[in-house]
Amino acid sequence: MARTEASTGTPGRVLVTGAAGGFGSPTLTRLREQGARVVGLDVAGGAYESGGVLTCDITDTTAVEAAVGEAVQRLGGLDAVVHYAGIGIPNDAGGPLEPDALRVIDVNLLGAWRVTAAALPALLASRAERGGQRGRAVFVASELAYVTLPFVSAYSVAKRGMAAYADALRLEYGTELHVSTVYPGYVRTGIHAAGREIGLTLEGQVRREEVEDVVGTVLRTLAAPRPPRDTACTRAGNLELWAGRHLPGVVGAAAARRIRKQAAAGRFDDSPLAAGLVARLTGRIPERSPR
Repeated sequence: MARTEASTGTPGRVLVTGAAGGFGSPTLTRLREQGARVVGLDVAGGAYESGGVLTCDITDTTAVEAAVGEAVQRLGGLDAVVHYAGIGIPNDAGGPLEPDALRVIDVNLLGAWRVTAAALPALLASRAERGGQRGRAVFVASELAYVTLPFVSAYSVAKRGMAAYADALRLEYGTELHVSTVYPGYVRTGIHAAGREIGLTLEGQVRREEVEDVVGTVLRTLAAPRPPRDTACTRAGNLELWAGRHLPGVVGAAAARRIRKQAAAGRFDDSPLAAGLVARLTGRIPERSPR
């Protein structure tokens, strides 16, 4: 008997981007344990090809179309796509767009757009194949899509843009496709390495979560008979998501007060990128930053 929209269970054929990363790798493992067929995309996929992860630079449209086509062929169709792929490079909001800020936006936002566009025909076709059950697109954004902090402007723009793109996709294709956006907090994964290297870290700046909080939320979203439109990964995260959306002035003012106190206490003194902000907020030049 054909399944209907009320059916539960993980979609059978899933594409995961950022599949060799801190979230993608355990998601692939868990999906396979649940009986799903999964193919991943990752720029570092070469060493993982035998494990079902294809090498793909999602900033390259030609490469994306080829890799998504191969994934659909391997899977025999496509029921869901999960967007984890992302990078984090700190930047000055008043600094140049190239190369770092543009690279972050290209990977985190436009990469998800490219993959979705390439996967959409197969996702739409899956409804007829599965007795009317809609395909699913899950976008993993970030708490930083609605909580603004210094030196992550490109990342925040990309993740807020991802949420807006998900909303547009839902509006235009929601009759055929479930679209969900997930908003993790801070999780200790490799994406934060670039910030640590230049003396900037989100540790203690953003609410801490664990890998399982994020992976578990994505898996539940994939399996839910009525997947959420927007969800954080913990109860505290969902409260914060509500506040960020409904009380942005309050949240922004609180963040500004915290950053001012941290600058006065010397938190950013080890990073040359932060020297200008420290001077503007405190009137002093950090001793360990170039003058």
